[in-house]
Amino acid sequence: MKIKKTSATIIALLIFALGAATGLGISNAIMPGSSISSVSGDQGRYDKVNELWDIIEKNYYIEPNEEDMKDGLARGLFIGLGDKYSAYMTKDEYESYETSVTGEFDGIGVTFQMNKDGEFEVISTVKNSPAEKAGVKKGDIITKVDGKEYDDADKIGAAMRGKSGTTVKVTYERDGKENTVTLTRAHIVTETVTSKMLDDNIGYIKISAFEEKTDADFESALSEMESKAARGVIIDLRDNGGGLVKSGVNIADKLLGKCVVTYMEDRKGDKEYYRSDSNCTQLPYVILVNGNTASASEILSAAVKDKGRGKIVGTQTYGKGVVQVSGKLSDGSGYRLTIMQYFSPNGKAIHEKGVKPDYVVKGKDAQLKKAEELIKKGF
Repeated sequence: MKIKKTSATIIALLIFALGAATGLGISNAIMPGSSISSVSGDQGRYDKVNELWDIIEKNYYIEPNEEDMKDGLARGLFIGLGDKYSAYMTKDEYESYETSVTGEFDGIGVTFQMNKDGEFEVISTVKNSPAEKAGVKKGDIITKVDGKEYDDADKIGAAMRGKSGTTVKVTYERDGKENTVTLTRAHIVTETVTSKMLDDNIGYIKISAFEEKTDADFESALSEMESKAARGVIIDLRDNGGGLVKSGVNIADKLLGKCVVTYMEDRKGDKEYYRSDSNCTQLPYVILVNGNTASASEILSAAVKDKGRGKIVGTQTYGKGVVQVSGKLSDGSGYRLTIMQYFSPNGKAIHEKGVKPDYVVKGKDAQLKKAEELIKKGF
């Protein structure tokens, strides 16, 4: 099954957290490789910077580090946007950011995202990872890494990643109490798709993030359930912070008929449409979502809801409906910049709104039970 889409290829580089996500950050919807024009502007915009630079250089109580100051200037440009999804990254941070998309990295095996309060909240841990073995759980708030506080998801994610065999101290808060654990980093291989058959011949597929192989793994799991003549399939996107938009669109192609999956619009009003073809599964399906379902997961959920091919069960999704490009600068540092907003097929905005389920159900067990009921009734 082949996705029909515009010439721009959507790829996303995780984190997590927000995602970022995967492994050590929440996956955000990213479109690297897109061209962004660089135009020299009025030199007057640098007057204040030059003036402050001279003051610091002449008067700071110790010799300032010029490279750190340059990095600070670059960060400030993105901070000034007031957009938590746009950021400057040093060379090390950018390299760490790039590797996370593959689903293999050296780190502690925790996926997190910045929650509504600006905290780094754990949404999952990789099975048998250092984080899981140390008792880190979903809902914990990461407050420090090696005793240092952070306000940037990419930077704290990079701080937790590192060469396998090295150690890192992670401080997290749970129920108002802080705990610090020393973890030995390991090589992490994330498994983003797991599946099984439930009672009454109902299939269940859990997608924890959208990475390079997620769509292929999902197709294999779905094909197996079709071969077993499953009564229907429950697709669990709860706590899925997103990742590669391309992977999410490819999965939508397996679930929807010929239609628009999503479209993206820039500030000029120019739109790019992403479409699925006519080949799709004939099995009925229900998608499970919650407040941590974000980004590419919301593209998939919104498309299914608009087209009415399946049902959505759970609670309101996160509401991350913007797209970033990432790029590498000449010195190896990089950036991530929001350039577009995406919409459901029917033109509904997702950003800061989320997707409302067809059936609002609270509680993990209750959500699964409702999904099973819908499959049994044929909706």
